Amino acid sequence: MTSLLKGTTALAGTLALLMVGIVALQSGCGHKEPAPPPVPVVLTRPVVQKDVPVVGEWIGTLDGSVNAAIRPKVEGYLLRQPYKEGQYVHKGELLFEIDPRQFRAALDQAKGALGQAEAQLAKATTDVERSTPLAAEKAISRQELDDDLAAQRNARAAVDAGRAVVDQATLNLGWTRLTSPIDGIVGIAKAQVGDLVNTQTLMTTLSTVDPIRVTFGISEREYMRFAARINRPNYATTREGPLLDLILDDGSVFAQKGQAVFTDREVDVKTGTMTIKGLFPNPGNILRPGQYAKVRAVLDVKPGALLVPQKAVIEQQGGFRVAVVGPDGKVDLRPVEPGERIGPLWVITKGLNPGETVIVAGLQFVRPGTQVKAEPAPASDDTTGDPPNPR
Repeated sequence: MTSLLKGTTALAGTLALLMVGIVALQSGCGHKEPAPPPVPVVLTRPVVQKDVPVVGEWIGTLDGSVNAAIRPKVEGYLLRQPYKEGQYVHKGELLFEIDPRQFRAALDQAKGALGQAEAQLAKATTDVERSTPLAAEKAISRQELDDDLAAQRNARAAVDAGRAVVDQATLNLGWTRLTSPIDGIVGIAKAQVGDLVNTQTLMTTLSTVDPIRVTFGISEREYMRFAARINRPNYATTREGPLLDLILDDGSVFAQKGQAVFTDREVDVKTGTMTIKGLFPNPGNILRPGQYAKVRAVLDVKPGALLVPQKAVIEQQGGFRVAVVGPDGKVDLRPVEPGERIGPLWVITKGLNPGETVIVAGLQFVRPGTQVKAEPAPASDDTTGDPPNPR
């Protein structure tokens, strides 16, 4: 009995010591500080200051500098088509010929009528020459002389009318030969040999493509910005505007520089744009009407502009902000006013200073006052990738 009591007392003491240890351990854990969160890693770029060209870019349509729609002046059957479609032709080169037989016959008839009128005029003139001295000697009446003079005038008028008919018949015969009015590229024929054509028939279209014309539209805001330059005297002949580049469908830049030569009188109320036309030299006739191309021009130079990557600019509630990392490694979300976009960069007109560092990747990890670890973005990186995970 005594040994049983001694065992119970020893077990109670052991349990008491264990409870004291557990309480002490819990008490010690309650006072331990939590581990700090990892510092976010962000990629940064410095704010760059340099002179920046202000470049405009628009979608343009190419067309011939001169376009001629070839239509007959007379009606008849198409006899032949000497030219080859799509080839370069010179001014005066024969394109089509209409059957000339009826027009040649009309010319011969007009010449015959003119001969008769000239014969009548010759007889009337002889009668007047004979009657004049006789009337002076009162050998014939004055009335007879007046009749001879009237007949002479009628005969002379008939000759003039006959000559006009001959001239018209000559023109009609000449118009059976449709020649090129300009140098240029001739298109596909719309009428075939044997067709009956008239003055409403479009035979083909001819275009001068060297130089070639490009038509594009600028916005009303762009017009107001450069209105003084556009509205200078003799704008179309001074050639003092910016040179134009033409970016083709394959992304290549056309070797020749262009020049704006014409500005429309009005802004299109439907599109809000004003039409501009320019000319590009086109040696070898490489460019053709109907092509689409981008027109690019350096409109101005902004000196000492501040540039940041476009990925650094955050748009929030109608405004723009940039995350700036200070010398102490803390983030400042600063409101800015952006200007023109220059490739992957954005001009900042207000809100930044030269040499400051902005975050270009990792913006999702930061808030105002956040401590970050800034690492420079790779020089060859487009800053579109995600930064490393926070450590």
